[in-house]
Amino acid sequence: MLAAGSALTLEQGWQKTGARGSLQNLKKFNNQDFNRLRDLCLSQGLLFEDATFPTHFSSIGPNLLPEDKLRQIQWKRPTELQRNPYLIIDGVSRFDIMQGEIGCCWMLAALGSLTLQKQFLEIVLPKDQGFQDNYAGIFHFRFWQYGDWVDVVIDDQLPFLNGRYLSVHPRTSNEFWPSLLEKAYAKLRGSYQNLHGGYLSDALVDLTGGVQVQFSLKDPPPDLEEILKAADKSKCLMGCSTSGQLRRNIELRNGIVQGHAYTVTGAVKIRYKNGWKLIIRIWNPWGHGEWKGPWSDDSPQWDHVEPKFREALLRNKNDGEFWMSCENFQEQFSWLYVCNSTPTFLDFGDQHCTWSMDRYINLWSPVLATGRNNYSPAGAVSTNPQYFFKVPDCDPKTYNVVISLMQKHAEDMQDPKNLKIGFFITMENSKVLKQNFSLTRDVTNYFILSPGTYAVVPATTEDQEFEFLLRIFMKNEDYNENTNFLPSPVLPMDVPRQDQDSSYKAVFLRYAKQGSAIDASQLQQLLNEVILQDEMTSLGGRFSFDSCRGILSLTDLNSDGRLTLQEFGGLWRSLTKYMNIFSKEDRNHSGFLDVFELKRAIQAAVPSAAVPLFSAGLAANEQLLLLMALRYGDADGRIGFSDFVCCMLRLETMTYAFQNLAEGRSQILMTAMEWLTLVMYT
Repeated sequence: MLAAGSALTLEQGWQKTGARGSLQNLKKFNNQDFNRLRDLCLSQGLLFEDATFPTHFSSIGPNLLPEDKLRQIQWKRPTELQRNPYLIIDGVSRFDIMQGEIGCCWMLAALGSLTLQKQFLEIVLPKDQGFQDNYAGIFHFRFWQYGDWVDVVIDDQLPFLNGRYLSVHPRTSNEFWPSLLEKAYAKLRGSYQNLHGGYLSDALVDLTGGVQVQFSLKDPPPDLEEILKAADKSKCLMGCSTSGQLRRNIELRNGIVQGHAYTVTGAVKIRYKNGWKLIIRIWNPWGHGEWKGPWSDDSPQWDHVEPKFREALLRNKNDGEFWMSCENFQEQFSWLYVCNSTPTFLDFGDQHCTWSMDRYINLWSPVLATGRNNYSPAGAVSTNPQYFFKVPDCDPKTYNVVISLMQKHAEDMQDPKNLKIGFFITMENSKVLKQNFSLTRDVTNYFILSPGTYAVVPATTEDQEFEFLLRIFMKNEDYNENTNFLPSPVLPMDVPRQDQDSSYKAVFLRYAKQGSAIDASQLQQLLNEVILQDEMTSLGGRFSFDSCRGILSLTDLNSDGRLTLQEFGGLWRSLTKYMNIFSKEDRNHSGFLDVFELKRAIQAAVPSAAVPLFSAGLAANEQLLLLMALRYGDADGRIGFSDFVCCMLRLETMTYAFQNLAEGRSQILMTAMEWLTLVMYT
């Protein structure tokens, strides 16, 4: 039996991380400071040359190529290759990437997914660099390593063999962000050779600092479709891989490559014939080579899809991206990998939930080992430190706990090998409930645990002293309408539970660009990038600049054309409510509400106590509903999410304005100026 006070004793001497290696306090890889080095080069009129990752075969790695080819490697700067090079042209896209000679599809599949999620991309790829201003041959990129965000500095000399890129090459000849980012990742991992084969799961974590879970497609969980839809909706990074370790890069007749990693770029349920079909969108890091079966670019299945959805979803180009059914997805691929800052891909079934995280770092030591190839739960529990967590008193509808254990090799190790690591989960009676072991960098699994107190016991099978990172994610179903944050997709990375209620502040400050308020243009960017969560919701239309000016005027209490943090907090709460109502009432997942669904949405959004019209009396006033559908809907009277937000904000604002002016009466008297002031600005 674990004593009630034992948790404190067992945790003494163990580090529970705080600001170490945070985005506000980046670790400098090799102690190189980007700004200082660039300023030094600019002051001396020199181009940076990185002595810690030199233009030498040691940076390539001794075993990637035969010795004669290693000696033929040439290093060239983009300014030597192109007259007018750019870091980024017209934004960052997965279609900018084409795999080179190195077998790094695992890393490029993760990178392709990163390009879809700006909340992570803006961290990895800093904007304070380029070839046009303050160019000095130096660039930097950020990666997450064992609990720390690390800033990696490189020079821009790229390896070529026989005139061809050795590493990833851009589809556009004068756009260099893919090649430079991959060079920084190669430096972080020691050499380009260390990118030749690897784990997609590792790359997903390194690019996000998140938690990843692997799902076997040969023995899939019963709720695989729900996991895919939840992952897509909550903006997770996703990838998948095919089997065939001995037959790598062999393309089958159906277009699928064996022993290869892909990016999952979407999961959408669409109306097909007389029913619904979940289809998966997948991208090949080669930049070409696609599935040739059902739902491929020219397949007849698309003839049975409504034209506007077909036009929105289908991109008929040989760019490596294709759709396939969920059934074919499970047949052709072996593993699905999903990653996010919190396990939002497990949120299906729970409409309102957040995730908290506890994090611990320490060294493996002999006392942590259970003995080579000998998993002894009783011995491990009796000798190893234990980490306690409490599952709240509510019946879990879906998975509510995720445990992630990661091993870190010593930095001076040559050719590091993974230990077989894992963990036990015990209850207060020391009974071992779960155990997971694997010969990978990290072991992560998800559980449905009943209310109670549990302990996690890290363990390894070998007596070696390595650092490890343990993270415990736990679902909290404590949502209410006054919560100051949207569901967890937009939470900042590694946010402790006590800081989650300030997440809307982080979003505000990101788009305010260090200012104290946001204007209509900044609000438009925020709404389109943060609020529109999935492709089907986006089908209803994006937030236009004009609609954002209208939203701003309805929530601008100071009438100065800008939103302060306090004003934005009120809008954030409204958006939270509207998002949940829209998702609930859009029962066919079309991305639109018809008139009848709009009626139910209004009844859910506007308190009947404040406005009796929108309760029992609504049925007698269908004219108002039709006017709303005419004003905010498309030609068929259907309302997308962005227009629904505009409609509901105006409806609620005007409703409460009337109530305040009427003071309980059914009529109000206003001067012409009062009326014009009310209707012309709001």
